[in-house]
Amino acid sequence: MPLGVVGSIPRLTTPLPSVGGSVFRALLAGNAVISKADSQTALTMLWTRALMAEAGLPADLWQIVAGPGAVVGTALVDAVDFVCFTGSTATGRTVAERAARRLIGASLELGGKNPLIVRADADVAAAAAGTVVAAFANTGQMCIHIERVYVHEKVYDAFRAELVRATQALRLGRSYDYSADIGSLTSAAQLAAVEAHVDGAVAKGATVLAGGHARPDIGPLFYEPTVLEGVTPEMAVCDEETFGPVLSLYVYGADSEAVGLANQGTYGLSASIWSNDSREAGRMAARIRAGSGNINDGAAAAAGSIEAGMGGMGESGLGRRHGAEGIRKYTESQTVATQRLLPLGPPKPGQSAVESFVRRTNGQLALLRRLRVR
Repeated sequence: MPLGVVGSIPRLTTPLPSVGGSVFRALLAGNAVISKADSQTALTMLWTRALMAEAGLPADLWQIVAGPGAVVGTALVDAVDFVCFTGSTATGRTVAERAARRLIGASLELGGKNPLIVRADADVAAAAAGTVVAAFANTGQMCIHIERVYVHEKVYDAFRAELVRATQALRLGRSYDYSADIGSLTSAAQLAAVEAHVDGAVAKGATVLAGGHARPDIGPLFYEPTVLEGVTPEMAVCDEETFGPVLSLYVYGADSEAVGLANQGTYGLSASIWSNDSREAGRMAARIRAGSGNINDGAAAAAGSIEAGMGGMGESGLGRRHGAEGIRKYTESQTVATQRLLPLGPPKPGQSAVESFVRRTNGQLALLRRLRVR
């Protein structure tokens, strides 16, 4: 049965997919929905709500509020019967704690430091092209985008050269047509975070293979797609989510080493493996702590498979979008049992009646086992 009222809080960079992944499924499960629109992308959600009104959705069944998360988001969690949140791990903890105090459920799709592995048998050109898309699409501002790339030593030099070439060929621009490949970051705070990760890594010895600079000549929040080499654990960019167009490149020698490296850190959202042996790549994917594994694709294959669950492990979240679980989580199961014929238990009270019931029941169970029925 429906939970009642579901609260939906999407991430600012993917408002429309978040609506499809949470609002529509909550409605299909029979709930009403209140969404908190991000202040930077509220028009997208309002436009979607207007389209739903044209399609006949009652006005009160899906309502939208906007405002600061600390105020509106907090009030929303305190008012609903279930909350679906997409955003940072830090904020996700706060949402989960507040929901737990009210004993309501929460689905959390949080941050990631997603790995991509290039095996020795991979098509280097295809892997490099796929990495560029997986790392820099949407200016790297998606929770499932790639930030770490582990390349087998046999193909490292060839892959690095191809990746750098493809990255340097990307076009930055502020237009809404198809003349640019990379757009703007979303805020001054995000630009500062990207700069801090890159500058901090360089100061501690990392090498910039491509990019590495802000581009105020294009727009106030532009940053070049950047590839780093020589990143070490003491650098923030090594384990912390950058959420920008920054990629770190590493070399490995054996598949087991690559799996261990991919499992480093506390996140577990998405992973990618490039190989001409899809069966072996699948076995590797099963050993990586990630909610989604992609073979010869960055992230779109799993994220776009709407009949399969989408979510994270570890500090990348709780619950799943899409698939059967993506609808069932907005429901409460109820058991209704009707007893017919004989009652469960002894037919009448008394020691002898109970002892007789136990002997008969054990005998029946033994017979069922011999017949391999139970």
